[in-house]
Amino acid sequence: MKQSGMLSQVTFTYLDVETTGLNPYFGDRICEIGLLKCQGNKEIDSFQSLINPARPLSPGASAINRITEEMVKNAPYFKGIVHQVLDFLDDTVIVCHNARFDLSFLAHQLSGLGLASLKNFVIDTLILARRYYCFPSNSLGNIARSIGLSVECEHRALADVYLTKRILTFFLDDLKKKNIITLTDLLNLQGEMTSFPEVKEISLPPAIEEAIGSGKKLKIRYVASNGEETLRTIEPIEVSASEDYLYLRAWCDLRQEQRSFRFDRIIEMKLSEEI
Repeated sequence: MKQSGMLSQVTFTYLDVETTGLNPYFGDRICEIGLLKCQGNKEIDSFQSLINPARPLSPGASAINRITEEMVKNAPYFKGIVHQVLDFLDDTVIVCHNARFDLSFLAHQLSGLGLASLKNFVIDTLILARRYYCFPSNSLGNIARSIGLSVECEHRALADVYLTKRILTFFLDDLKKKNIITLTDLLNLQGEMTSFPEVKEISLPPAIEEAIGSGKKLKIRYVASNGEETLRTIEPIEVSASEDYLYLRAWCDLRQEQRSFRFDRIIEMKLSEEI
């Protein structure tokens, strides 16, 4: 990785993926990818593609990203665009929001094609937001709204990378006050996951991580096996895996008992204080 020097001269690639579900280790895959290459704040190139994941999209994922089976059925498979993606990322600093999630999927699909993991430096706007700011919520859209940015086409890959760029630009302008002006300064400030990770652990949505860590409640919209939708207020306890699915064990206010909720059947979730 050759990148170094002043942030205004660094080539960043903002990356976002939409997926069929939450866990690549249980077979979920990328169904859309968006990339935006910039030198400093100057845009150089962009790339976006729907991807045929060769597996169904979960109800939860489809409700969030609004990508349907019909939309991806004639899209290229990941192996058909992988070298275009790798060329795009070559010798750039990758920027994501919740990088462990996006990069775990990318690493998993590269491994499935027999390709080595990448060596890029990584900047994660979620880590920066958690460490140095006090937003009411650290989701991409809510951070953007908190700093006065408009949010359009939320949870679609290319729209989200443009939003990530605008958020990082805001952070960097602010961090100049702390004399953060080089890539080394920024990586040291971030302090974790400064390079492309060999991701082995399950990556959770920020709302669930925050709820479990802080004891906050979540409002969820949940689809039962019979297709019935219910609105629940829950207090998450832990995440577990069983028979190729992830489950969230939580106290359910509606049922007044502990219940297990299958991740792919949660079609909307928000921290209760956001509503």
